[in-house]
Amino acid sequence: MTADEDRTGRAALGAALADVRRRVATACAAAGRDPHEVRILLATKTVPAATVRLALEADAAARAADPTLPSVLVGENRVQELVVKGPDLADLAPTTHLIGPLQTNKVNAALRWASCVQSVASVDLATRLAARVDPARAPLDVLVQVNVSGEPTKNGVSPAEAAALADRVAALGSLRLAGFMTVGANSPDTVRIRDGYALLREIRDATLTAGHATARELSMGMSRDLEVAVAEGATMVRVGTAVFGARPTPVA
Repeated sequence: MTADEDRTGRAALGAALADVRRRVATACAAAGRDPHEVRILLATKTVPAATVRLALEADAAARAADPTLPSVLVGENRVQELVVKGPDLADLAPTTHLIGPLQTNKVNAALRWASCVQSVASVDLATRLAARVDPARAPLDVLVQVNVSGEPTKNGVSPAEAAALADRVAALGSLRLAGFMTVGANSPDTVRIRDGYALLREIRDATLTAGHATARELSMGMSRDLEVAVAEGATMVRVGTAVFGARPTPVA
């Protein structure tokens, strides 16, 4: 990119990010919440590292103007992209989460760049992560992924299994149970989507009551439904399209 293209791209991404922040603030006001309680995670699947860099630079400029703003997080769905983009963004030191499925044979690669794994949906994966975490950086934050919609295309444990998995994760000394993650129902029915998010909040609240004091995060809500998620207590919303635009449709 030329310098002019960088400036134009940074300005456009900054405006889009500001719009997401306004949406979060409006949703928080309607729910009687502090907007600073909700972090914005940039879902960067298929987004080139150069574009992610411009978005992070735009965020840094916004925070320079308003130091009360929390910094954005970066979320990668695929370990392959995490590994490719990591070195290109390392100088910016972003806080990067893995938000997609993690195969046990890719744990080492993921741990090199991710500070949090949001997609823990089995004891086996949790155990593999715990065994591979560098003791010098432990504990690793993890979220238990729950399939609140019951859709077969969604990853995650069932709501009935979530508490037991959370207990097992919390017992692994090199992991820190930081909360729960879900992907909302793929439905135009807002009530159905909201019921799923409410269920995740109830699971989180029961986990806190059970004594897992660190399990406060609720990663739920995306570009299309973040307001619904915020209303039900989301502490983190994962936005991609709202900042980067629609992803290209794969060619068959």
